[in-house]
Amino acid sequence: MTSFLAKFHFHNIFLNSSSIMSMVMEEFHDYTNMFLLLIITFIFLVIFRIFISKFTNYTFKENTNLEIIWTIFPMIILFLIAYPSLYYLYLFDLSVNPSVTTKVFGAQWYWIYEKFDFKEGNSYSSYMLSDLDLLKENPYKMGWRLLETDTRMIVPFGTEIQCLTTSMDVIHSFSVPELGIKADAIPGRLNSINFQISKPGIYYGQCAEICGTGHAFMPICIEAI
Repeated sequence: MTSFLAKFHFHNIFLNSSSIMSMVMEEFHDYTNMFLLLIITFIFLVIFRIFISKFTNYTFKENTNLEIIWTIFPMIILFLIAYPSLYYLYLFDLSVNPSVTTKVFGAQWYWIYEKFDFKEGNSYSSYMLSDLDLLKENPYKMGWRLLETDTRMIVPFGTEIQCLTTSMDVIHSFSVPELGIKADAIPGRLNSINFQISKPGIYYGQCAEICGTGHAFMPICIEAI
């Protein structure tokens, strides 16, 4: 039993960034948290100073210099956060001649992938593997329960990939956290998202929009080769 569990390969709780988009998002997250930490530290220092101080100024009503400071500094902080945020938002929407274009259809409760080359036989469905099928295929892969699919979306790594998402019934959401991508699949509407996988591997995701009783059984499996 111990040797069986030792061969299990469960996903890490904190996934590594495996695309340029997710790396940039992770860096921006750390950047904004730096300002958050500085603000919280400053507030706690002020509160601590108020509690330990024995002096009270009952005649203090206004201070022009202080009001200018607490108006200018938040404006500077907001600018330092807003500028890179808008820059990255524009950068993510920018499409630079993608090498591969794949159309993704969301359906209850599976995914349909179609290579955008208008050839016959380029469309295939992707269903979640049941526990029984997963055990038959490889008993050591049970760590990927509810994530493994019968067919995978095959894409090359190191190249620009474009995904066009839409839906055949209700609203779905094509989400792969490790790649930093999330695009809603809406009936009658075509959404586009671009990403570039930095290393080969298998990346898992799930539908991120409640779409019915089978919502929890709509995994996404992308294999970068």
